[in-house]
Amino acid sequence: MSDSDTRTSRSANTRSAQEILEGVFGFDAFRGDQAEIVEHVSAGGDAVVLMPTGGGKSLCYQVPALVRDGTGVVISPLIALMEDQVAALRANGVQAAFLNSTLSWEDVQQVEAALLAGELDLLYLAPERLVQERTLAVLERARISLFAIDEAHCVSQWGHDFRTDYLGLAVLADRFPGVPRIALTATATQATHVELTERLKLDGARHFVASFDRPNIQYRIEPKSRARQQLLRFLRTEHAGDAGIVYCLSRRGVEQTAEFLRGEGLAALPYHAGLSEVERAENQRRFLREEGIIMVATIAFGMGIDKPDVRFVAHLDLPKSVEGYYQETGRAGRDGLPSTAWMAYGLGDVVQLGRMIDQSEGSAAHRRRQREHLEAMLALCETVECRRVQILRYFGQDARPCGNCDTCLQPPRTWDATVPVQKLMSAVIRLDRQRGERFGAGQIIDVLRGRVSDRSTASRHEELSVWGVGADLSPAVWRSIVRQLLARGLLQAIGDYGVLVVPEAAGPVLRGEESVLLREDVQGPGNRTPRSGDGASAGPGRSRRSRSAAAELTGADAELFETLRSWRTREASSQGVPPYVVFSDATLVGIVRARPTDSAALNEVSGVGATKLDRYGDAVLGIVAEATAD
Repeated sequence: MSDSDTRTSRSANTRSAQEILEGVFGFDAFRGDQAEIVEHVSAGGDAVVLMPTGGGKSLCYQVPALVRDGTGVVISPLIALMEDQVAALRANGVQAAFLNSTLSWEDVQQVEAALLAGELDLLYLAPERLVQERTLAVLERARISLFAIDEAHCVSQWGHDFRTDYLGLAVLADRFPGVPRIALTATATQATHVELTERLKLDGARHFVASFDRPNIQYRIEPKSRARQQLLRFLRTEHAGDAGIVYCLSRRGVEQTAEFLRGEGLAALPYHAGLSEVERAENQRRFLREEGIIMVATIAFGMGIDKPDVRFVAHLDLPKSVEGYYQETGRAGRDGLPSTAWMAYGLGDVVQLGRMIDQSEGSAAHRRRQREHLEAMLALCETVECRRVQILRYFGQDARPCGNCDTCLQPPRTWDATVPVQKLMSAVIRLDRQRGERFGAGQIIDVLRGRVSDRSTASRHEELSVWGVGADLSPAVWRSIVRQLLARGLLQAIGDYGVLVVPEAAGPVLRGEESVLLREDVQGPGNRTPRSGDGASAGPGRSRRSRSAAAELTGADAELFETLRSWRTREASSQGVPPYVVFSDATLVGIVRARPTDSAALNEVSGVGATKLDRYGDAVLGIVAEATAD
């Protein structure tokens, strides 16, 4: 680093981490492990940080970068979002820039010159640029305060956004041995944790594993029945006018759902890999910079989205793993305000994902691992326990029932389904052994209910002893039974068509040695499963509706919030930045509740730092004063 000794660097920062937190970012105190992480990295230590989406990972490297002398280099795969990330830092008075393929050669040279002159606090780089020899040579001439590797799970072969360029980041340990490195991720299984540590050569790093609880998110899962209508009802009754994300498994599902929502008068946009890069960029820009946009997307969308006021994340198809589900739902409520993670899932989802696993490339071990992920996801969907407890248990953390998920608010009824389960298994076995036929759930249910069809007539299914023995239960109840048995491994769906087979594990149930209690699904008149006297209580009937803090404002407070939000939209538009770069919803709510009359009082509101106070203080105080006078 020969040039670093002779150049004029950015003056050494003598402010403490607490002073930076308050003065730059406008927060009174660190949360959870943030203070300990910041202290460790600021002192020059390496760190591996596992923290949930929305848990405040960025402060863990931004604050140390401002405490230490030099420029903090952030490696992020999110080229499309770097501009907004840098804009948010600049809005707080931080000298930030990015280097990626969107810049012209002249712009690249300007950023590099600012870096070498010591004029940057933070520099964002894509991994593919950092591993280039030219970039490494420039960094070696600069004074680097730290390296932050965001979305570090991308180095893992099991990481769900695997990027081969991340594997090259191990070079940082060799080329910059004296510069602290901090790797951060929200994907936190033990296998991923171990692998990213090894691949990034962070064996000597200190590890911080935060609580993965997101108490502001209400988790709800319901049986799928006309899923788009269910989604529409959820949006209109609970999140009218809110920004949110709807995830679908396929591009076709994304397009059809977005079109359906637009037809119902909602502002919905599609996002998937089949769209042109220009279309994806424009839809993402609108989602980030306009109020109340619903993004309908495949999992290609969302990683690194810093939009804090996403009030809901909805799934119309079953996610492939608990890790994926948790990361995707974690994009809601990053501002800490109440938000909803809602999902509709059905038997077809289970069969489809099973078929995708069977047809996937890779080794038998890889497919087995995918099966394990799917089974854990099914167990979460079918649990009668607190969903939050089950999610945290998956990540190796203990918790008590939260009181804020559907199974806590309305504990599911259970019923003794042993006899119907035996009938179902017998039907599957008899069709296979007596007729050499295997069918999917639809035909098995037709046999159980004695429904005559061309297929049943052609195969003479009416002659079977199991024909019509399940006519007392509706098709919806039978589908629920099949779905829950698949989740428990007491039934398997195999092959391209998802034909049902009975595994050896079901032997004790068939022989009457074990009973089967299933959860009761309510899907409409005539579809309630039989009740058992031992079933759980339906609970106190508390509302399942999740309301944000902004929605709780009434009267004059609600009017002031909308006035501030309109002002924020105009201000953001004039600057060409997303509204949350000006102020988050949580900060606006804080202003409404505090009704500050001077700069000192406004500065006490969380999210109002020194730079924003100087830039927006007079305008905000004027709006509050006018509203108070009225």
